Amino acid sequence: MPGGGQARGPAPTPAPAPTLVEYLLERLYVISGYLAAGFMVLLAICIMTSIGSAWAGVYVPGITAYAGYCMAASSFLALAYTFRDEGHIRVGIVLSRLHGRSRKLLELWCLAVASVLTAYLAFYSIKMTWVSYRFEEKSEGADATLLWIPQSGMAIGATILAIAVAHTLVRTAATPSSDPLFEKKIVDVPE
Repeated sequence: MPGGGQARGPAPTPAPAPTLVEYLLERLYVISGYLAAGFMVLLAICIMTSIGSAWAGVYVPGITAYAGYCMAASSFLALAYTFRDEGHIRVGIVLSRLHGRSRKLLELWCLAVASVLTAYLAFYSIKMTWVSYRFEEKSEGADATLLWIPQSGMAIGATILAIAVAHTLVRTAATPSSDPLFEKKIVDVPE
């Protein structure tokens, strides 16, 4: 080879350029991640306020409930960002042993099941939040917060996760199984 380089196979097919919709969805996932981080900060503030008020002998009504609301919102809003960043536990050991068509079919099956389950979660989270809003349900604690407010974080996070899983399903279905991005190793398994 000229220049002393090694012979290489055909150049890999470049990944298709993201569409405007994909770009906007990726921005949505990142914004969701930032919101989750913001609720984490609020959680820390609530905990520090609770500790400081106990130390000072001052009672802050509902601070524990607000910490719980922040934790729930943070957890659900982080799901889509974590999923798209491949931070969730996956069936990587099985997928790493498969190649080509069988791997793609298993990946599509897993994503289809996940799409149905996350859509179910999103639907009933939204329904629960709507019912709480319609009946003006309040928390039973000293804060007497309208429950639809903290439940909204869960419903929004579950909905964004359902969108992210469906987006990944469509993207995977549209990607040829010979695409090197699709064939990347998920887990290094010793031979």
